[in-house]
Amino acid sequence: MGKTLDNVYKHQSLAYKYFLYVVTVALIVFFFPKGGKFKYEFQKGKPWQYENLYAPIDFSIKKTEEEIVNEQQSLRENKVDYYSFDETIPSKVKEALVQQLSGFSAANSFSNTQSEVLLNTGINIVDSIYTLGVFKELPTASSVLVIKNNEARLLGVSNYSNLENAKGLVARILGNRNDPIATVLRNVMPGVLESNLTYDKALTEKALADELGKISITRGEVSEGTLIIAQGEVVEAENFKILNSLKGEFESELWRGNNYYFILLGYTILVALVLIMLFLFLKRYRENIFQNNNKVTFIFVNIVLMVLATTLMVKNNENYVYVVPLCILPLVLKNFFDARLGLFVHVLTVLLLGFVVPNSFEYIFLQIIAGIVTILTASELYKRANLFISVGQITFIYIVGYFAFHAIHEGNLDNIEWILFGVFVLNGLLTLFAQPLIYIYEKIFGLISDVSLLELSDTNSKLLKELSDKAPGTFHHSLQVANLAEAAANEINANAMLVRVGALYHDIGKMDNPTFFTENQITSVNPHDDLPPRESAKIIIDHVIQGIEIARKNNLPDRIIDFLRTHHGTTLVFYFFKRQQELEGEAKEENFRYPGPIPFSKETAILMMADAVEAASKSLKNPTYTIIDEFVEKIVKGQMQANQFLNANITLKEIEKVKKVLKQKLTNIYHLRVEYPE
Repeated sequence: MGKTLDNVYKHQSLAYKYFLYVVTVALIVFFFPKGGKFKYEFQKGKPWQYENLYAPIDFSIKKTEEEIVNEQQSLRENKVDYYSFDETIPSKVKEALVQQLSGFSAANSFSNTQSEVLLNTGINIVDSIYTLGVFKELPTASSVLVIKNNEARLLGVSNYSNLENAKGLVARILGNRNDPIATVLRNVMPGVLESNLTYDKALTEKALADELGKISITRGEVSEGTLIIAQGEVVEAENFKILNSLKGEFESELWRGNNYYFILLGYTILVALVLIMLFLFLKRYRENIFQNNNKVTFIFVNIVLMVLATTLMVKNNENYVYVVPLCILPLVLKNFFDARLGLFVHVLTVLLLGFVVPNSFEYIFLQIIAGIVTILTASELYKRANLFISVGQITFIYIVGYFAFHAIHEGNLDNIEWILFGVFVLNGLLTLFAQPLIYIYEKIFGLISDVSLLELSDTNSKLLKELSDKAPGTFHHSLQVANLAEAAANEINANAMLVRVGALYHDIGKMDNPTFFTENQITSVNPHDDLPPRESAKIIIDHVIQGIEIARKNNLPDRIIDFLRTHHGTTLVFYFFKRQQELEGEAKEENFRYPGPIPFSKETAILMMADAVEAASKSLKNPTYTIIDEFVEKIVKGQMQANQFLNANITLKEIEKVKKVLKQKLTNIYHLRVEYPE
């Protein structure tokens, strides 16, 4: 029955992986930009490495964005302003003038003849001023378009006057005359003049928009069969533009009709191959991760998120593709798993993105180098300074790499796009988001990072304080085991921080019945003396189950709970088993054996050895080097003979190193000195 359930679970696990694989491939292909891929790679300033290229189709040479911007700027600078001509203004001015002059004539008792001369002179001056027209302010341009009788006429500005000049013209016409008529006109006329040429902003902007809309995005045509570039010829400014035009035309034309399905098929095959490589790597080199669907899902989710972020940037503005902090991927994976897996996944993700980003060789080179730097420099992220140092080095690599590529392409330092340096700095700042992202991933996927391990290792935490109060002997034992296990883990390059935290919590189940465990018995009274061996064994064995329950109530991560489950493996509670045999002549092993499972990693194997050695060392009387050596060898040998390390990826050589460390530490604990000869 158990075997059948195992098979069902394995089939379900495998089916989930197939489902995850298909969904991930589909999502990545869906995110990819909908366009074909030009079959030639070329870079400005480098030789054309392929055969002679002839135009496969007729196509237009597209202007560069810079050329279009320059044309637009030129149109804006040389635009002709539109002015509307108001024919009613002279009449209005005359009416106002007549009204004003009539009042002055009456006030100054002018004769009819004087009044008539005054009016005629004023009207004549108005006619002179408005012969052409009057601007409120003279335009800066030399000519303008004036809308008169629904017709636009191009007129030179030099012959026109503005309102201020028109007022001066009154004084010039009257000259040096000092008679009353001239005096009245000098005072009255400047106040009634108005401009009759008004700037028409709406019409000017509409005309400019029409002109801007007429700008052609192409310049010239290339006919089918025309030689575009010869093999070995350097890709320079002009043929670089032609090649880019052909590339754009080719990619837009390719994604049509039946081609659409073939391109989708090609993308799907390539993405599927990349993800198969990841599955094979996990299956062969990271079996424990491959078997854990939660961890596999976590890895695939990270890949999809990075592809999504990058493809969105490519679709919106490919010039800022380096804003996407791709180095978060190896940073996060190294933190939760290991450096090799982090780099492998990073390289595969970069290869996927190479299909869609511009200048794919440059992009792949820079991102892989940055990923390697991330893996080499990012360590102990729970130390805040380390992340900042690592991010600084990543940003520096991007900047140096861009500088080198620019020098290769241009052959000089001209036209450096300084804004890209800002993009790289922004990339570095976004990479700092790795820290809160790690915390989010811990909560979503139930994983554990070094930062969380550091928090859990604090002996002032609520759970460890409770252990210290209820079972002080067990707490002291846990501290000693933590020191032994951490030293052993450092010796064989295991996760020392994880082992230490696992050791601190491995016996929290003893809090429920502390006096039933030797280290907590402060008097000579032993409660086991009043219990049958089988019941005593059950209390001892149950501390594993009770510890797991306490750990789950206190939300300890599963990786820590693994240490609680495995620190006794399936070993025998030998003392009570022997007592049962002495009392009744026989005893069933299953009643005196821990439920397991046995250790399944280096770290859990180290804890089993350190725990057994530390606990048993309390029984040593007058220990010597020889006694300690034999004692450690005997305990570890017994565990190996009981097949406790079969599932742990720990080698015999590493076990020997662990034993050596345990012997050295016990020697230090018992303060043994070198025995000098008498």
